[in-house]
Amino acid sequence: MTFERPLLLLTLLVVPLAVALYVLAERRRMRYAIRFTNLDVLASVAGGGYRRRFIPLALFLLALAALCIGMARPRHTTLVPRDRATVILVIDVSRSMEAKDVKPNRIGAAAAAVRTFLDRVPDRLQVGLIAFAGDPAVASPPTTNHDLVRQSLDTIEWFPSFGGTAIGDALAAAVKLGQQAVGRPSGNLASATTAAPETQTQGLVSILFLSDGAQTRGDLEPLEGADLAKAAGIPVYTVALGTPNGVLNFGPGGGGGGGGFPGQFGGRRVPVPPDPETLRAIAVRTGGQFFAAQSAKSLQSAYSKLGSRLGRKPGQSEITYGFLAAGALLLVTAGLLSALWSPRLP
Repeated sequence: MTFERPLLLLTLLVVPLAVALYVLAERRRMRYAIRFTNLDVLASVAGGGYRRRFIPLALFLLALAALCIGMARPRHTTLVPRDRATVILVIDVSRSMEAKDVKPNRIGAAAAAVRTFLDRVPDRLQVGLIAFAGDPAVASPPTTNHDLVRQSLDTIEWFPSFGGTAIGDALAAAVKLGQQAVGRPSGNLASATTAAPETQTQGLVSILFLSDGAQTRGDLEPLEGADLAKAAGIPVYTVALGTPNGVLNFGPGGGGGGGGFPGQFGGRRVPVPPDPETLRAIAVRTGGQFFAAQSAKSLQSAYSKLGSRLGRKPGQSEITYGFLAAGALLLVTAGLLSALWSPRLP
């Protein structure tokens, strides 16, 4: 905690001064009590607990200290919303996301976690949504209207889930969308790997990338997509969703269409483990953070944590009014208790 006017903290010296005045007053009261000869009347006046009479004094001293600190304009370091900040959410919608090792299934858990994320982020944060399987598709362009993103989530399960998992291409699409959101011309993404690290996206754009499997198709390899993000100064926070024993059930004679699984898997249980190594490497290369989510609860926790952090920057927030309010409340409480417990002459 820091103070805008630290010299005013010297006013805290009034607290020990108040204690000294109270001690002097007590000594005078005791001398008067010794001269009081009617002990029965004295007992009725002093009545009540001996110790509780110090409670109003303690509350008064605390109130005095709180008011003195408030005068010094205290501030504490916290995360404050960043202007023009943008987060691109990227969600794998390939066929393997129908696996039920994460309840109710992987895609349902992912959509619920994104809603939690939207509840935690600043209102003025731009949020975009990309769904991908074999090809990435923009489900919602970056916008501060988070209700539009929520509406896109309602239909994300219906995006094309066939054609495999193109992690590298999805990263490239997210980089391009983020650059467009902050007004930087996207140019030729193929040449972005040679761009200077300091760009207009530095500190303004983040990518939150969720996938449950390894890359099975695409023009770019996952780490090539990560290099695009790194060159643009965009950190990628990755989430590997699913358990190592996750399987996808294909009905008799059916299945096959998505996730890169051919039709001959009809009537079989196909293993669909996540690929945490690749997603961890993407996060490390771009300066983001990796999360492994093997349950809906851990997924919610990861998105809740990121929702409280992304789109914000370290800043100072003034808490003067908190101290002033606490001081006023303590003063009122001290006054009420003093009036309630003070002895009265019969």
